[in-house]
Amino acid sequence: MANRLIGRLPKVGIRPVIDGRERGVRESLEVQTMNMAKNAARLIEENLRFPGGEKVECVIADTTIGGVAEAALCADKFAAEGVGVSLTVTPCWCYGTEVMDATPMIPKAVWGFNGTERPGAVYLAAALAGYTQKGFPTFGIYGRDVQDSNDETIPEDVSEKILRFVKSALAVAQMKGKSYLSLGYTSMGIAGSMVNPDFFQDYLGMRTEFVDMTEVKRRLDQEIYDKEEFEKALAWTKENIVEGDDYNAPEVQSDRARKDWEWEVVVKMTLIMRDLMIGNPKLREAGFGEEANGHNAIAGGFQGQRQWTDYYPNGDYSETILNTSFDWNGIREAFVFATENDSLNAVPMLFGHLLTNTAQIFSDVRTYWSPDAVKRVTGKELTGLAKDGIIHLINSGSTTMDATGQQKDVNGNSVMKPFWDITNEDVNACLKNTRFCPADIGYFRGGGFSSQFKTSGQMPVTMSRVNLVKGQGPVLQIAEGFTVDIEDEVHKILDERTNPTWPTTWFVPKLTGKGAFKDVYSVMANWGANHGAISYGHIGADLITLASILRIPVCMHNVEEDQIFRPSAWNAFGEDKEGSDYRACANFGPIYG
Repeated sequence: MANRLIGRLPKVGIRPVIDGRERGVRESLEVQTMNMAKNAARLIEENLRFPGGEKVECVIADTTIGGVAEAALCADKFAAEGVGVSLTVTPCWCYGTEVMDATPMIPKAVWGFNGTERPGAVYLAAALAGYTQKGFPTFGIYGRDVQDSNDETIPEDVSEKILRFVKSALAVAQMKGKSYLSLGYTSMGIAGSMVNPDFFQDYLGMRTEFVDMTEVKRRLDQEIYDKEEFEKALAWTKENIVEGDDYNAPEVQSDRARKDWEWEVVVKMTLIMRDLMIGNPKLREAGFGEEANGHNAIAGGFQGQRQWTDYYPNGDYSETILNTSFDWNGIREAFVFATENDSLNAVPMLFGHLLTNTAQIFSDVRTYWSPDAVKRVTGKELTGLAKDGIIHLINSGSTTMDATGQQKDVNGNSVMKPFWDITNEDVNACLKNTRFCPADIGYFRGGGFSSQFKTSGQMPVTMSRVNLVKGQGPVLQIAEGFTVDIEDEVHKILDERTNPTWPTTWFVPKLTGKGAFKDVYSVMANWGANHGAISYGHIGADLITLASILRIPVCMHNVEEDQIFRPSAWNAFGEDKEGSDYRACANFGPIYG
């Protein structure tokens, strides 16, 4: 387990602030205050990990902070340690702005202990007022129930907010300074693949790296890849990847020699795309020092259609392998890689990956099938979770193999796991239930292979999407729901009406009975683009917290209101949570803009 990107992983800084009055007051609070910091650090370190498997590390100030001098010493230590997230804790009154964290652009939260002996809640309110007044939106954490002063347990509601804030803030810190790699540019006029550098810089703190697709062709032609790894990858592919049926008309099907050549090309493309993202020291040994560096890309996308795919094999196999939690080198962290270079789908994929540590699903939000339409076409009725209709998530074959639903928990339920929990049995089951069909020549004149499977099991998932709105900026959509199994006969009829060579996930959103979530049709009708990013688990509340740190308003979601956690400053922009979110984001502006 190692960070494959350049730059150290961000740490969580914990600031124990205290009443600075000595000769009795401060001394009586030292142990309690420092123990709050230690307990918070323990909570974080025991529960959170990075997508690469590394454990999150906390840094605690050397002393409690009673005034500006100690606040400055703490800030200096945090800068040296690479702290990217700030959590202030206290059980008592402190001198508000004198002990505050004034470091700009680092996400901040304050936990004020709910006890009657000392006014921790009073300080929390004063501190949040100061942060708001100075333009540093900060999260306030305050337990519902009063605790005794000697009670060092962290209540469940406090734990939930600490972990939600830290997890979301760490995602922000991990993106900062990394790159989005655009291989090619606009695919078939898709607006999301018109990569906007200002959005990435201002809202995410990321670079945008643009590399023409001819660079992939150059590396193919000049053999700029690890040849030993290619032989290993090709052998693994031949042994483990099952080639599916060729659905093309017999007169246009490629012969065996051409298909074998295409397999070699798509395996090489996978190596090349990965090397372009994160570099490869083996290339330096082969005399390609510049190419060995990569672009430090935490996410990327491949234009493919049509300039590449009209001539050369498509990127479906490469995108599938990159987005999957295993390859010929074994089980490893999935990459975030967008089909058709849809950067605005890559971003929520990246959000989901950083929040859950799991592989992400890239799909077209293709079709709403009403119960009546399904019955008319198949003669069957939808039942269970699917009874009110289903959304067909399907794309041109690059969805992660983790989405087969073949990874299982201890109870045999379908799940998508962080890579360190994935077993060899999980890998084999994913491979066994996936086919790679020769590409539809009508779509992909250059050939290639598209993944084909049906997501099994009933998994909790969250679909999300970022869209750019002229005059408004970015907005985020969120739809929590479930994958559903439908009868094989029904699936076959519906799937073959679309494209049988592509992977399918049947999705049912959680309904609220109003607005965009009045019914399944309304979710489909209100979705803002042709693609969606689907993450394992119900992570809508985490996405809302993350979006608020980045100042991206949420325009559509079905998260329970009591789960919404945003900076306290949002309360000053009105009682309506959606409206206040828009106004607060507009007022404070993008975090890096």
